[in-house]
Amino acid sequence: MEGVSAVPVPQPRARTADSASGAAPDSAGSRRSLAAGLLLGAAGATVVLLASGQTWAEGDAATGGGALPLSVDGQAVTGVPAALAVVGLAALVAVFAVRGTGRRIVAALLALSGLGATISAWAGGSDSTALDEEAARTTGDAAATIHALSHTAWPYVTAAGGLLILLAGILALRYGSRWPAMSGKYERDGTPRPGKAPRTAPDPDRPEDLWKALDRGEDPTREA
Repeated sequence: MEGVSAVPVPQPRARTADSASGAAPDSAGSRRSLAAGLLLGAAGATVVLLASGQTWAEGDAATGGGALPLSVDGQAVTGVPAALAVVGLAALVAVFAVRGTGRRIVAALLALSGLGATISAWAGGSDSTALDEEAARTTGDAAATIHALSHTAWPYVTAAGGLLILLAGILALRYGSRWPAMSGKYERDGTPRPGKAPRTAPDPDRPEDLWKALDRGEDPTREA
Protein backbone atom coordinates (compact mmCIF):
# COMPACT_ATOMS: atom_id res chain seq x y z
CA MET A 1 0.00 0.00 0.00
CA GLU A 2 1.42 3.33 -1.09
CA GLY A 3 1.57 6.42 1.16
CA VAL A 4 1.37 4.44 4.40
CA SER A 5 4.27 4.85 6.84
CA ALA A 6 4.84 3.28 10.19
CA VAL A 7 4.15 5.74 13.00
CA PRO A 8 5.73 4.89 16.33
CA VAL A 9 3.19 4.46 19.03
CA PRO A 10 4.23 6.13 22.30
CA GLN A 11 4.57 3.64 25.10
CA PRO A 12 3.53 4.46 28.65
CA ARG A 13 6.40 5.19 30.95
CA ALA A 14 7.25 2.60 33.50
CA ARG A 15 6.09 3.48 36.94
CA THR A 16 8.91 3.89 39.37
CA ALA A 17 8.80 2.67 42.91
CA ASP A 18 8.45 6.23 44.19
CA SER A 19 5.54 7.11 41.92
CA ALA A 20 3.85 3.82 42.72
CA SER A 21 4.03 4.51 46.43
CA GLY A 22 2.79 8.07 45.90
CA ALA A 23 5.55 9.61 48.02
CA ALA A 24 8.53 11.60 46.83
CA PRO A 25 11.89 10.29 48.02
CA ASP A 26 12.90 13.77 49.14
CA SER A 27 9.95 14.08 51.53
CA ALA A 28 10.60 10.59 52.87
CA GLY A 29 14.23 11.51 53.51
CA SER A 30 13.14 14.73 55.22
CA ARG A 31 10.86 12.80 57.55
CA ARG A 32 13.63 10.37 58.42
CA SER A 33 16.14 13.16 59.11
CA LEU A 34 13.53 15.03 61.17
CA ALA A 35 12.80 11.96 63.30
CA ALA A 36 16.51 11.24 63.71
CA GLY A 37 17.27 14.84 64.69
CA LEU A 38 14.53 14.94 67.31
CA LEU A 39 15.51 11.56 68.73
CA LEU A 40 19.23 12.34 68.87
CA GLY A 41 18.76 15.80 70.36
CA ALA A 42 16.28 14.74 73.03
CA ALA A 43 18.22 11.59 73.93
CA GLY A 44 21.54 13.44 74.06
CA ALA A 45 20.22 16.18 76.34
CA THR A 46 18.63 13.59 78.63
CA VAL A 47 21.87 11.62 78.87
CA VAL A 48 23.91 14.74 79.64
CA LEU A 49 21.52 15.94 82.34
CA LEU A 50 21.29 12.54 84.03
CA ALA A 51 24.99 11.68 83.78
CA SER A 52 26.01 15.09 85.12
CA GLY A 53 24.32 14.25 88.40
CA GLN A 54 26.30 11.05 88.90
CA THR A 55 29.63 10.57 90.72
CA TRP A 56 32.55 11.59 88.54
CA ALA A 57 35.51 11.38 90.93
CA GLU A 58 36.33 9.58 94.16
CA GLY A 59 39.25 9.66 96.58
CA ASP A 60 40.43 9.69 100.19
CA ALA A 61 41.31 12.85 102.08
CA ALA A 62 44.10 12.47 104.63
CA THR A 63 43.03 13.53 108.13
CA GLY A 64 44.50 13.22 111.61
CA GLY A 65 42.31 10.22 112.33
CA GLY A 66 42.94 8.42 109.04
CA ALA A 67 41.47 8.67 105.56
CA LEU A 68 38.11 10.26 104.77
CA PRO A 69 36.41 8.92 101.61
CA LEU A 70 35.05 11.69 99.39
CA SER A 71 33.27 11.90 96.05
CA VAL A 72 31.97 14.63 93.76
CA ASP A 73 29.36 14.58 91.03
CA GLY A 74 29.51 16.10 87.58
CA GLN A 75 27.79 19.31 88.62
CA ALA A 76 30.56 19.94 91.16
CA VAL A 77 33.26 19.23 88.59
CA THR A 78 31.76 21.39 85.83
CA GLY A 79 28.27 22.72 85.25
CA VAL A 80 28.95 23.46 81.59
CA PRO A 81 27.61 20.21 80.05
CA ALA A 82 24.25 20.43 81.85
CA ALA A 83 23.87 24.12 80.98
CA LEU A 84 24.65 23.45 77.33
CA ALA A 85 22.21 20.52 77.29
CA VAL A 86 19.44 22.92 78.33
CA VAL A 87 20.53 25.33 75.59
CA GLY A 88 20.50 22.44 73.13
CA LEU A 89 16.96 21.47 74.08
CA ALA A 90 15.80 25.05 73.61
CA ALA A 91 17.54 25.23 70.23
CA LEU A 92 15.98 21.92 69.18
CA VAL A 93 12.51 23.35 69.79
CA ALA A 94 13.39 26.72 68.24
CA VAL A 95 14.48 25.02 64.99
CA PHE A 96 10.79 24.49 64.18
CA ALA A 97 9.77 28.04 65.08
CA VAL A 98 11.97 29.81 62.53
CA ARG A 99 12.77 29.53 58.84
CA GLY A 100 15.55 30.38 56.43
CA THR A 101 18.63 32.01 57.90
CA GLY A 102 17.17 31.94 61.40
CA ARG A 103 16.81 28.18 61.23
CA ARG A 104 20.42 27.76 60.15
CA ILE A 105 21.60 29.95 63.03
CA VAL A 106 19.59 27.96 65.56
CA ALA A 107 20.83 24.68 64.05
CA ALA A 108 24.41 25.93 64.40
CA LEU A 109 23.70 26.82 68.04
CA LEU A 110 22.38 23.29 68.57
CA ALA A 111 25.54 21.77 67.10
CA LEU A 112 27.82 24.06 69.12
CA SER A 113 25.95 23.18 72.32
CA GLY A 114 26.65 19.51 71.71
CA LEU A 115 30.28 20.17 70.87
CA GLY A 116 30.81 22.28 73.99
CA ALA A 117 29.13 19.69 76.22
CA THR A 118 31.33 16.96 74.78
CA ILE A 119 34.60 18.85 75.23
CA SER A 120 33.84 20.05 78.76
CA ALA A 121 32.67 16.61 79.92
CA TRP A 122 35.72 14.92 78.43
CA ALA A 123 38.02 17.41 80.17
CA GLY A 124 36.19 16.81 83.44
CA GLY A 125 37.05 13.12 83.25
CA SER A 126 40.57 13.84 84.51
CA ASP A 127 39.90 16.88 86.67
CA SER A 128 40.75 16.70 90.39
CA THR A 129 40.15 20.32 91.39
CA ALA A 130 36.59 19.74 92.58
CA LEU A 131 37.66 16.84 94.79
CA ASP A 132 40.51 18.90 96.27
CA GLU A 133 38.06 21.68 97.09
CA GLU A 134 35.69 19.17 98.67
CA ALA A 135 38.53 17.83 100.80
CA ALA A 136 39.50 21.32 101.97
CA ARG A 137 35.89 22.15 102.80
CA THR A 138 35.21 18.89 104.63
CA THR A 139 38.41 18.75 106.68
CA GLY A 140 38.78 22.48 107.22
CA ASP A 141 42.37 22.23 106.02
CA ALA A 142 43.18 24.16 102.85
CA ALA A 143 46.27 22.02 102.37
CA ALA A 144 44.39 18.70 102.53
CA THR A 145 45.41 16.27 99.81
CA ILE A 146 43.57 13.49 98.03
CA HIS A 147 44.88 9.95 97.92
CA ALA A 148 43.68 7.04 95.79
CA LEU A 149 42.06 9.41 93.32
CA SER A 150 39.88 7.69 90.71
CA HIS A 151 37.41 8.75 88.07
CA THR A 152 34.26 6.95 87.00
CA ALA A 153 32.92 6.43 83.49
CA TRP A 154 30.16 9.02 83.90
CA PRO A 155 32.14 11.94 82.41
CA TYR A 156 32.55 9.95 79.21
CA VAL A 157 28.86 8.98 79.21
CA THR A 158 28.14 12.71 79.45
CA ALA A 159 30.49 13.35 76.54
CA ALA A 160 28.65 10.70 74.50
CA GLY A 161 25.38 12.53 75.20
CA GLY A 162 26.98 15.74 73.93
CA LEU A 163 27.94 13.93 70.73
CA LEU A 164 24.29 12.99 70.19
CA ILE A 165 23.32 16.67 70.49
CA LEU A 166 26.10 17.54 68.05
CA LEU A 167 24.77 15.00 65.53
CA ALA A 168 21.28 16.45 65.89
CA GLY A 169 22.70 19.90 65.09
CA ILE A 170 24.52 18.56 62.04
CA LEU A 171 21.30 16.98 60.77
CA ALA A 172 19.46 20.27 61.33
CA LEU A 173 22.14 22.14 59.37
CA ARG A 174 22.03 19.64 56.52
CA TYR A 175 18.32 18.92 56.22
CA GLY A 176 16.65 21.58 58.36
CA SER A 177 15.56 23.66 55.36
CA ARG A 178 13.20 20.79 54.40
CA TRP A 179 11.67 20.39 57.83
CA PRO A 180 8.22 21.86 58.56
CA ALA A 181 7.68 24.83 60.82
CA MET A 182 5.32 25.13 63.77
CA SER A 183 3.08 27.68 62.06
CA GLY A 184 2.53 28.98 58.59
CA LYS A 185 0.05 29.83 55.89
CA TYR A 186 -0.46 26.26 54.84
CA GLU A 187 -1.76 23.19 56.55
CA ARG A 188 0.34 20.12 57.07
CA ASP A 189 -0.70 18.65 53.73
CA GLY A 190 0.54 21.76 51.91
CA THR A 191 -2.90 23.05 50.88
CA PRO A 192 -3.98 26.62 51.69
CA ARG A 193 -6.33 27.06 54.58
CA PRO A 194 -9.88 27.71 53.42
CA GLY A 195 -10.95 31.30 53.75
CA LYS A 196 -14.30 32.59 54.90
CA ALA A 197 -17.23 31.94 52.62
CA PRO A 198 -18.36 35.05 50.75
CA ARG A 199 -21.32 36.78 52.34
CA THR A 200 -24.46 36.54 50.24
CA ALA A 201 -26.85 39.43 49.69
CA PRO A 202 -29.92 39.49 51.99
CA ASP A 203 -33.10 38.00 50.61
CA PRO A 204 -35.68 40.81 50.20
CA ASP A 205 -38.45 38.29 50.86
CA ARG A 206 -37.01 37.50 54.31
CA PRO A 207 -37.43 40.46 56.69
CA GLU A 208 -35.04 38.91 59.23
CA ASP A 209 -32.24 39.01 56.62
CA LEU A 210 -32.89 42.69 56.00
CA TRP A 211 -32.73 43.49 59.72
CA LYS A 212 -29.47 41.53 60.08
CA ALA A 213 -27.95 43.47 57.19
CA LEU A 214 -28.96 46.76 58.81
CA ASP A 215 -27.40 45.64 62.10
CA ARG A 216 -24.13 44.99 60.24
CA GLY A 217 -24.24 48.49 58.77
CA GLU A 218 -24.97 47.24 55.26
CA ASP A 219 -27.42 48.60 52.74
CA PRO A 220 -29.93 45.77 52.09
CA THR A 221 -31.19 47.51 48.95
CA ARG A 222 -27.75 47.45 47.29
CA GLU A 223 -27.25 44.64 44.85
CA ALA A 224 -24.19 42.42 45.46
